[in-house]
Amino acid sequence: MKIDFSKDRDGLVPAIIQDAETKNVLMLGYMNEEAFRKTQETRKVTFFSRSKQRLWTKGEESGNFLHLEDMKIDCDNDTLLVFVNPEGPTCHKGTDTCWGEKNDSEMSFLTQLETVISDRKINLENEKSYVASLFRSGINKVAQKVGEEAVEVVIESKDDNDDLFLNESADLLFHYLILLQAKGFKLADVTKILESRHSTK
Repeated sequence: MKIDFSKDRDGLVPAIIQDAETKNVLMLGYMNEEAFRKTQETRKVTFFSRSKQRLWTKGEESGNFLHLEDMKIDCDNDTLLVFVNPEGPTCHKGTDTCWGEKNDSEMSFLTQLETVISDRKINLENEKSYVASLFRSGINKVAQKVGEEAVEVVIESKDDNDDLFLNESADLLFHYLILLQAKGFKLADVTKILESRHSTK
């Protein structure tokens, strides 16, 4: 990745910060060559602060770091698009973005649900948790539940009761998320495969 830092007299390039999952734009900052290198090395987004006149790692005081996922450069080699996983709100005013918007998407609830499932997998002793009980029962039981729910979805798809069909679909997706984690994976791993298969041609 060759970035042209020479176009600006201060050696700065704009860095557009985008959530890697929701695709929402979180903020705009500026990087010089040193900030760019530090971001790559630490995997925490670092800017050059024009007001402080020094390098500034986002979250160094608040703890709300921007964890680097990937970076891309534009066609003129002078603007960065930085994909991140934010830890807490991005704006210093406490909002998710510097435009005061919520950083969510239709997939955000599934991410929350996966976090809960992961917690239940770790805390197997939780006797009140249905998910923990499935993990305790082993992979065969989890796989069996996915099969049962898949059959229910097929049955309900043949009828005209949309409410039952959607509820059975929700049960299937829920148990599939559990099966993925029982196998050591998450939905993002499946999404990556789908993305690799996708072609716009």
